[in-house]
Amino acid sequence: MKRILIGLIALAVLAAGGWFGFDLYARHRATAEIEAVFDRIRSQGGKASHGKVAFDLTSRTLTIEDIAVDPAGQPQAHVKIAGIKGVGVRQADETRFAADSIEISGFEVALDEVGPGKLKTSYNVPQMIVRDYAGPVHAQNAPASGSLIDLYRFVLDQYASVTASSIAAPTLTVAFDAGKGAAGSGEVVYSGLAIQKLGKGKVDAMKADRATFTINVEQAGKADKLTGEMSDIIINEFDSTAIAAALDPQKANDDSYHRVYGQMSSGTYVATSTQGIRMQVDGIAIADIAVRPSKFRPAEILALLPTDRYGQLTPAQSREMMEKLAGLYDGLRVGKIDIGTMSMTTPQGTPRLRAIRYQEGEFALEGLDAPTPQGQVKMERFALKSLSLANLMRWAASLSNPGQAPSPDQMLGLFRVLEGAEIKGVVSPYKSTRQLVTIDTISLNWGQLVGSIPSKANLVVKMVAPTDPANPAQRPLIMAGIDKLAIDLNLGAAWTESSGAFALTPATIELGNLAKAQARLALANVPRGLFTTTDPMEAMSEMAQIETGAVELSLRDSGVVDLVVAQFARMQSVSRDAARSAIVEMIRAQGEKIAASNLDAKAAVDALAGFVETSGQTLTIKLTPLGKVPVLQLMDALNSEPIVALAQFRIEASTGL
Repeated sequence: MKRILIGLIALAVLAAGGWFGFDLYARHRATAEIEAVFDRIRSQGGKASHGKVAFDLTSRTLTIEDIAVDPAGQPQAHVKIAGIKGVGVRQADETRFAADSIEISGFEVALDEVGPGKLKTSYNVPQMIVRDYAGPVHAQNAPASGSLIDLYRFVLDQYASVTASSIAAPTLTVAFDAGKGAAGSGEVVYSGLAIQKLGKGKVDAMKADRATFTINVEQAGKADKLTGEMSDIIINEFDSTAIAAALDPQKANDDSYHRVYGQMSSGTYVATSTQGIRMQVDGIAIADIAVRPSKFRPAEILALLPTDRYGQLTPAQSREMMEKLAGLYDGLRVGKIDIGTMSMTTPQGTPRLRAIRYQEGEFALEGLDAPTPQGQVKMERFALKSLSLANLMRWAASLSNPGQAPSPDQMLGLFRVLEGAEIKGVVSPYKSTRQLVTIDTISLNWGQLVGSIPSKANLVVKMVAPTDPANPAQRPLIMAGIDKLAIDLNLGAAWTESSGAFALTPATIELGNLAKAQARLALANVPRGLFTTTDPMEAMSEMAQIETGAVELSLRDSGVVDLVVAQFARMQSVSRDAARSAIVEMIRAQGEKIAASNLDAKAAVDALAGFVETSGQTLTIKLTPLGKVPVLQLMDALNSEPIVALAQFRIEASTGL
């Protein structure tokens, strides 16, 4: 029995000795592995140091203290870490290791004068915890080029090589200094940071409970300080590999879209300026952000920036920059943007905007309510249709010639920027009066561009404006007791290339309770060159080929005849009946002169006389060309000999209630 007991004790001693020996070996190996990583950085010309390294075999806990790294070729980068503690550390395979959790404390990264703008930036994370981590044993070599793009690609590659179930950091502080000017300096502090399910460069969800910022800027020689915060920041379905593809020169021919973000949103955003301005946004949501590597090339933009932060671009460089930005927008797709209620408190008042929306190329402002010196202005909706930011940048680039007025062709380039605009629900003070201008709708759409000019357009206007006593043309309306003028206009025009026909159908305008007019106009043999040329002489040559088609006019009297009669009666100091009879007689007398050379004109004169004689009728006149009637010749004839011009048409006229 005694021998058995001695044997067990000896076995325990041997086991303990073996365990402590293995533990010592494991600690030595862990220390050697860590030192090998730091030696590798130093061998590449960088600086790397660390403090105490410890490894507990029982819990497989690895701790490293006081890490400091300055990568080679990156003198602007400085990394410090107070401590790293990995629990459950193990080698997954020959190239990767894993840990149940990694706690990082005192993590700091400083970037000095990065990029052409010489921006100084630092990141500070007091504490970060990573769960279920897996990543490479050896990091890749840092780029030696010093290029900001190469550095971003390096970071993204490292990011794509790790996986984790979650990452949490109570706070993250980002400080920046861009020198004096509008960019300024300041810091942003994020609170409650959390990342869920990181793997292969993709993240299911990222969030921050809050972000506060302080920015010091200088505008127009005056110092200003902006402070503010944003709450509930959420990013879903982030994919860093899409950004990496856009930065990779090998993907320059990739014309497919890579989605970067599925959705981004935030709660309330508030910003306050020391100059007395406060802005608040109730929420922001952005969906489906994607890039196309063949077009989205940020490296080309950075290459054009001046190396001196205070350097100025030449006009030629500015145009090139805008052209490159246009290409960048060509490679960016945003599915939807919704910005909630915005308000801005200023010493002059507080304008509010209910929403800003962008979807499928339509940009809209909704629910504007803003103070002006004349009174409050309200607008339900303003929209730009099929807006192309890329074409907007190209158009702006074409206009950036100092000392040169834009050519007609350059101005017409605006038609390529968007395909229409719309205003709805406007109520605005009229000048300094107490009366209001109300706009139900103003809508202008165009399309089917030929060269720089649309060959199809439509204009709709529905509004009510007060009559202006200062306008001599409107005084008869005011004298008749009309203080408002309602306008209802619908104008459509289209050109058909195959037939060369141009049609204006219908052009309708309704002037409140006075009259409603309609016009139909057809032109034939309209050449394509009229839409493509910007040379005035060439345009006149093209116009010489255009022939006049049928013209149809109609006028519905809802009070305009009585208004004309009343005005004539006041001018002649006669009764309204006498004034009406006098006007009819003048029309018939003039008609006798016209009928002497054109019998068809007599029917039109009789119809016009009958239209004035009896109120509330509709006058219709139709002109049909008797042969080919060139438009330019017709215009000359109308200016010099209207009767001869009318003789080239068959005239049909009628009236009816």
